[in-house]
Amino acid sequence: MLQSLFTKIEPILASYYSKLKNAQLPNLVGDREIEYSFICANIPSIENGIALDFGAGNGFLSLVAVQRGYTVKAIDLLHPNLIFLIKNLKYETNDIFLTRLPINHYDLIINCSSIEHVGLSGRYGVQKENTKGDILAMEILCSSLKNNGVMLLTIPVGKDSIFRPYHRVYGKRGISKLLKKFSIVKEEYWAKDKNNKWVKVNKKRALSAKPSAYYYNLGCLVLKKVE
Repeated sequence: MLQSLFTKIEPILASYYSKLKNAQLPNLVGDREIEYSFICANIPSIENGIALDFGAGNGFLSLVAVQRGYTVKAIDLLHPNLIFLIKNLKYETNDIFLTRLPINHYDLIINCSSIEHVGLSGRYGVQKENTKGDILAMEILCSSLKNNGVMLLTIPVGKDSIFRPYHRVYGKRGISKLLKKFSIVKEEYWAKDKNNKWVKVNKKRALSAKPSAYYYNLGCLVLKKVE
């Protein structure tokens, strides 16, 4: 009964949040274009690659990975309304803490604007509060990544903050904890300028900015697991 009620209420809350976050400047308009383009540009070319799309949403990035030759498993807490059917893509509605991911298995893990929500109840289907949910989920994902595999990660960055139930924002301390078992191969940081346009900025500026529930800077990273 509670699950059914939550399913009905969440779209209303999501719509309200979306309108509110875009009403002020700077806002997050265009964030997905930045994140998606980074992910697409950095998917490795691997023959017969195996990929996991964590927090896959509408499945767009899963579709891109399949088109690049990967066999993809996509997982998300919420049931998707996919507008396509394609071979080599399996979509699973599940919790990362309940599904059993194989060890040392994936050549690629796509982790696009998902990890910051893990364990924050009240949004995207999360019902159980877990303050260390993001760290624990990253450990699971790390274990599932091959030693020579790649994780493509995009996250909110700025001064370390938690805005319940919306998201976490990662600063110097938060990123260090989150990436404890990873090394950074490539990194980009983006912020809005005075005209509300996304521009690339240096890491120091990106991580020192004060975020809010409705705006933060973007961190886009290519990661390898530390062996």
